[in-house]
Amino acid sequence: MATIGTESNGHRRILFVAGDGRRKTIRLGKASQRDAEGVMRHVEHLAASVASGQPLNPETSRWLEQISDTLHHRVAAVGLVESRSQPIRQTLAAFIDGYLSQRKDLKPSTLVAMRQSRIWLVRHVGEDRRLDEVTVADADQYKAGMVERKLAKATIGKKIRYARHFFEVAIRRGLVDHDPFGHIPCAVVGNPARREYVAAEIIHKVLEVVPDPQWRLLIGLARWGGLRIPSEAGALTWGDVDFENKRFIVRAAKTEHHADGGVRVCPMFHELEPLFQAAFDAAEEGETRVLPIASSGGVNLRTQFERYICRAGQTPWGKLFQNLRASRATELVETFPSHVCAAWLGHSEKIAERFYRTVTDAHFQKAVASSAAQNPAQLVPARPSIPSQAGKVKPRFQGENGVSDAGGAILTEYELGGTGPEHFAETPEIPHVADERGTESGTVGAQPAHDPTFADLLGDVLQLPLDPAAKAEIIRQLLAERKGDAM
Repeated sequence: MATIGTESNGHRRILFVAGDGRRKTIRLGKASQRDAEGVMRHVEHLAASVASGQPLNPETSRWLEQISDTLHHRVAAVGLVESRSQPIRQTLAAFIDGYLSQRKDLKPSTLVAMRQSRIWLVRHVGEDRRLDEVTVADADQYKAGMVERKLAKATIGKKIRYARHFFEVAIRRGLVDHDPFGHIPCAVVGNPARREYVAAEIIHKVLEVVPDPQWRLLIGLARWGGLRIPSEAGALTWGDVDFENKRFIVRAAKTEHHADGGVRVCPMFHELEPLFQAAFDAAEEGETRVLPIASSGGVNLRTQFERYICRAGQTPWGKLFQNLRASRATELVETFPSHVCAAWLGHSEKIAERFYRTVTDAHFQKAVASSAAQNPAQLVPARPSIPSQAGKVKPRFQGENGVSDAGGAILTEYELGGTGPEHFAETPEIPHVADERGTESGTVGAQPAHDPTFADLLGDVLQLPLDPAAKAEIIRQLLAERKGDAM
């Protein structure tokens, strides 16, 4: 049986008799009577369980899991429960190093990227900073520092993504309870400002100054094959090249985790055929690799490519090899279905839209040319004309200038007879119709019978409180209806 004691300063404590007969105390500090009663009830269950050796009831078990480390330590100090195991407080640097050393499944390039992110992150928070001491403010400052250094958005996103990954692992292992980087978006998005279409004519000029067949094929595969450089080009073997059927197999390390294993078959486009043949003829005896220069680690392909570009009198463009691949993606979709292009280039249609395809000058030229080739009569709406009339009467709304002042210039451009635009200057007449004796309209001897109905309608329209354009539209409709009635 346990009791609640209250000290002179108002602090409360739980007193109970342990199984060995000794009286023990659990100090609660400042606590309400209700909270103290709740603790006392669980202490009684714990004491009874220890004395009888029976398991705890579910309610007390849940209570033990939820109480603070301080209270749990005091309950353990009187022998009612085992002490909680204290997690090892690692530094951020030690944790990341230990984690990366366990990832034997990572590709070398991925491991390098993660280690680079580790260097940036640890440099920012400090080498001795504990893992559980990294805060949301640290995460915000980490991103702000990279923005201030003017790193590319994709680079910032990648480093934030790896930082989030490190803390997600720490959460799974119970080392921290939250991810301070979790609120920062890290989706990788393409940067249209760095996307540049490289015309085939430029590459032809570059190839003219490149003497090495391997380099010529490497550049051609980037521009007309759309291969990733250097990984996909470096993995090519002569066993992958089918000269007879004009196709070759590409193995992409980047997508080997996909269902197709990262393997795709690409056509040997006509631009590539002579480049493949020249490289094959120049290959050393027994060489299985198509492009040894791309499969040798540590070779700086970008620097040499820039030299060739400058030697050809061209200006190097941004993202040298990726923009060649993007240029090919833009071209192919003009000729082949989107899913076919995606299969040949080894990416999804969604990725192609986000990172590769772009609007070129050729698109604008095509649009202008196609517009100019149309019939000019189809480009400018024809102005409706008033049907030709045999006899005409002067409308009662005609003013000094041949048009009612209320109508402005609306009717001055419309004829009341013929097919061309004329001023409404001369006195027109509305054709007469057959009289009661049956004389046909327009026949000799027929008497003119005035029909002011249409003229009255036009006069009414011109009196409407509308702008000239609205009045003109109403008149066009009246003319169309009148023409239909006359047919």
